[in-house]
Amino acid sequence: MAGAASAVYLLDVKGRVLIWRDFRGDISVLQAERFFTKLVQNKEDVISQGPVLHEDEVTYMFVQHNNLYLMAASRQNCNAASLLLFLHRLIQVFKHYFGELEEESLRDNFVVVYELLDEMMDFGYPQYTEATILSEFIKTNAYKMEAVQRPPMAVTNAVSWRSEGIKYKKNEVFLDVIESVNLLVSSNGQLIRSDVFGALKMRAFLSGMPECKLGLNDRVLLEAQGQTTTGKAVDLEDIKFHQCVRLARFENDRTISFIPPDGAFDLMTYRLSTQVRPLIWIEAQMERYSKSRVEIMIKARSQFKDRSYANNVEIDLPVPADAVNPKIRTSMGTAKYKPENDSILWKIRSFPGNKEYLLRVEYTLPSITSDDEFPEKKVPVRVKFEIPYFTISGIQVRYLKIIEKSGYQALPWVRYITAAGEYDIRLF
Repeated sequence: MAGAASAVYLLDVKGRVLIWRDFRGDISVLQAERFFTKLVQNKEDVISQGPVLHEDEVTYMFVQHNNLYLMAASRQNCNAASLLLFLHRLIQVFKHYFGELEEESLRDNFVVVYELLDEMMDFGYPQYTEATILSEFIKTNAYKMEAVQRPPMAVTNAVSWRSEGIKYKKNEVFLDVIESVNLLVSSNGQLIRSDVFGALKMRAFLSGMPECKLGLNDRVLLEAQGQTTTGKAVDLEDIKFHQCVRLARFENDRTISFIPPDGAFDLMTYRLSTQVRPLIWIEAQMERYSKSRVEIMIKARSQFKDRSYANNVEIDLPVPADAVNPKIRTSMGTAKYKPENDSILWKIRSFPGNKEYLLRVEYTLPSITSDDEFPEKKVPVRVKFEIPYFTISGIQVRYLKIIEKSGYQALPWVRYITAAGEYDIRLF
């Protein structure tokens, strides 16, 4: 059987013990209080330290609820998960008896608290943890805290993610359609993996309780409306919405209708698993002029339309760890040897569509074990970029309507960005 708890403590937000129950007599209340008070004082967020801590051969397990900490301590090799579960069950039992579990309700019901602790744990081992079972033989009257009665949401039109009374002088909505391309190409040019992850990121600065409706060039929606979809629609997969979206409405007619939270949030995410054409293609040629001198020529080609361009392109070319004195020439941008990464980092600030640029790297090697062995590590070339006003899936926002009972006019702004995710090309 797993080790037992030595004691259970109920503490306030400052780490002071309010109520405790000693089961085995091997940990003093002062020892536990000093430990936890020190922890709370030294750390702004005690929960960030994790629910299990060990000090001076004592294991402390705790959870937080409202303005209280519930902690179990043990000197044995205990089952921490079991005792943490016990603390969560303890919270549920206290809530069943007291209505709300707070410092005030503990002080008002300390007699009931001790009765419950005695029944729920025997010599440090959890026993009964179901409130319905405990209610059958612990019938001591408890003082219940009265919860503040609030009108139902249907009456106030309130939603949990947005408060009422929000006002802006200028009502605006910014919608970013951001797609991340993940790509893996083998050394013989075959596409091994290709997918696109997309997100509709919104920043809403709207007064009142606005109703927003968003339309996309979703193939299912367009076909349901009897519109032609050739070259204009996309098939979205694994769609996930923010809680504000009315899912029933979307399932019925594919309409994205919602009351937005105030500020920034992710309205929707999706995935496309279809093969995509690499937006930036990398080719390499290697020449060996002797057993120790190597020259590599890298050709980077953009494979998107002329009117588009990629920003902040970074091409990370791996080189051997023992490469000496690399000499670098580029037809565009800048390139620098990064010995800490064993790579050449080639940066191009702006890369127009249907363009091709070259990078030449010449370096020497101190030694080569054999003529047939290839010295370079088979690490792929990693590419980073951002292409504004462009989506590789072809998704488009057909409309974004904002309706509010006051009738104000809101300005919607839509922006498209495609960026590289895990974009790797194996050259050798």
